[in-house]
Amino acid sequence: MAVFSAHWAFAFGLLGNMVSFMVYLAPLPTFYQVYKKKSTEGFQSIPYVVALFSAMLWIFYAFLKSSVILLITINSFGCLIETIYICFFLFYAPKKARIQTVKLLVLLNVVGFGLILLLTHFLVKGSSRAGIVGWICLVFSLSVFVAPLCIVRQVIRTKSVEYMPFLLSFFLTISAVMWFFYGLLVKDYNIAIPNVLGFISVFFRWCFMQHTGTQTKL
Repeated sequence: MAVFSAHWAFAFGLLGNMVSFMVYLAPLPTFYQVYKKKSTEGFQSIPYVVALFSAMLWIFYAFLKSSVILLITINSFGCLIETIYICFFLFYAPKKARIQTVKLLVLLNVVGFGLILLLTHFLVKGSSRAGIVGWICLVFSLSVFVAPLCIVRQVIRTKSVEYMPFLLSFFLTISAVMWFFYGLLVKDYNIAIPNVLGFISVFFRWCFMQHTGTQTKL
């Protein structure tokens, strides 16, 4: 029974990697529009900075645990692609948005992540370290799902869902389902729980897009 469960866990983890790969690639049409217009316009960098921070945390968590290599593979790719997105954003963003993005990067991905590494290393010992880091990952995984909601005001103002890509919402939903079952099967509720709430968040975004009554741009 345990072997059967392990096989299913690997299958869902592998599917989670594949779908999460598509999640990371979903913003490509957005950045293609930025490239064509040579401007970030109303697009925000917050979702990409938060996603980078979350990927960094999950890699740290995975190194503290065993048998979660699938977390390392996808989040390593996540760190790479989110860094590319952020660099692209900084290149085309106006000065004010560029400064805000750099400040957020330093605050979250340098200072914040550095403090987590230091505090958990010196103040927490043994298996408790993985548990605490897991809870931190749980909180910021929710932030990844919620971060794109920061552009809801932009959608309301422009009456367009151009700034809330449908592909991203779609793949986030599928990804949340895959990682929920993976976390459930490996009995790691730090992985399973945020994906339940994440699915609800993504479903809310999808309903909001339908409520706008505007054409979704992929």
